Amino acid sequence: MLELENVNTYYADSHVLWDLSLKVPPGSSVAMLGRNGMGKTTIIRSIMGLTPPRDGVVRYKGEPINGLQPYQIARKGIALVPQGRGVFASLTVKENLTIGARPVEDVDTWNLDEIYSLFPILRDRSKQYANLLSGGEQQMLAVARALMRNPDVLLMDEPSEGLAPIVISDIGRVICRLKGRLTVFLAEQNFSMAMSVADYIYIVSKGSVVWEGPPDDLRNNEEVKQRWLGV
Repeated sequence: MLELENVNTYYADSHVLWDLSLKVPPGSSVAMLGRNGMGKTTIIRSIMGLTPPRDGVVRYKGEPINGLQPYQIARKGIALVPQGRGVFASLTVKENLTIGARPVEDVDTWNLDEIYSLFPILRDRSKQYANLLSGGEQQMLAVARALMRNPDVLLMDEPSEGLAPIVISDIGRVICRLKGRLTVFLAEQNFSMAMSVADYIYIVSKGSVVWEGPPDDLRNNEEVKQRWLGV
């Protein structure tokens, strides 16, 4: 569904991603783990065209997409839940959900009723301005807004950041419910969160993949956890 091959990404003259390669199979939930500043957000930005790679290839459904504008990539079926949520503060919850909705001709589509079923609190807050929501409610709104795009791939950048443990658990349960319905690729620093939702794990350090494998292999590998994650 999604593949990065030998990707090199820079900020000005600063080389951030170094020949990075990874794959995200259709219908899976894949997580990137790593300490702060190791390149996780840059990987997300490289996929979305926000910080285009200088070298290498980003493929979506086998088709190269690097070089496209972010809105063109979004139209192909990739939705982003950005770090920091990025909700429209001056719009209501309902307006946030509908402003970028992307109808598709399919019986299995995300609409307001589906979203409110997944996040009942958003129905209760539908007329409330987004800046008046709690941090957890804003994160739910950010996820819901991305789902209203009816994507095939959902990118999530640090979805647990700044949230209380009970809210992190709620977001994790939502990601698990999405499995099979769409493909999820998330950058995450919360070890427990990533391990609870992912089918496959990549660990990133200094812009390169330093370990990959299923969660059970990482759970039992104390050396890798301590060396690359400080767990």
